[in-house]
Amino acid sequence: MANPVRPGEKTLDFDPGDRAEAGLTFIGRIRTPWSRGDCPKNIRLARDSGQPAHIEMDTAYLDGLTGLEPGRALILIYWMDRARRDLILQSPGHVNGPRGTFAIRSPNRPNTLALSTVVLTGIDPATGRLDIDAIDCFDQTPLVDLRPWLPTIDVPPALQDKLG
Repeated sequence: MANPVRPGEKTLDFDPGDRAEAGLTFIGRIRTPWSRGDCPKNIRLARDSGQPAHIEMDTAYLDGLTGLEPGRALILIYWMDRARRDLILQSPGHVNGPRGTFAIRSPNRPNTLALSTVVLTGIDPATGRLDIDAIDCFDQTPLVDLRPWLPTIDVPPALQDKLG
């Protein structure tokens, strides 16, 4: 296990990867201009950068793209394969004091799944290339799943009235 990198952080005394209870298959890869040291900390900052990104789907899953159209909002679920899995208490630079992993949106977590809502800006169903407005992950990040974002399902009821 790696040592904590900030004061106040705490690691687990085991590797969560050794407790795998389910198998995942990656359906594609997310292509971005980002690498360690220059990746935006969140999707808002990625959008502000103006840097587009795209997804390269595994050809075995091309039929699953049927019905997708540009302009649609999508939820991407992806595997942050270069994130730490052992941090359970973290000290993010933008808040005072440590926070539990489940109280923040850090990519460092026992299961390094991340999700973002993006806009599909282009699609080539023949090759499986999906152009998206932005994303905040490293180049070649594995894609676990994608789903259409639906306001009647994905916005909590108490917020639906406020959003009109």
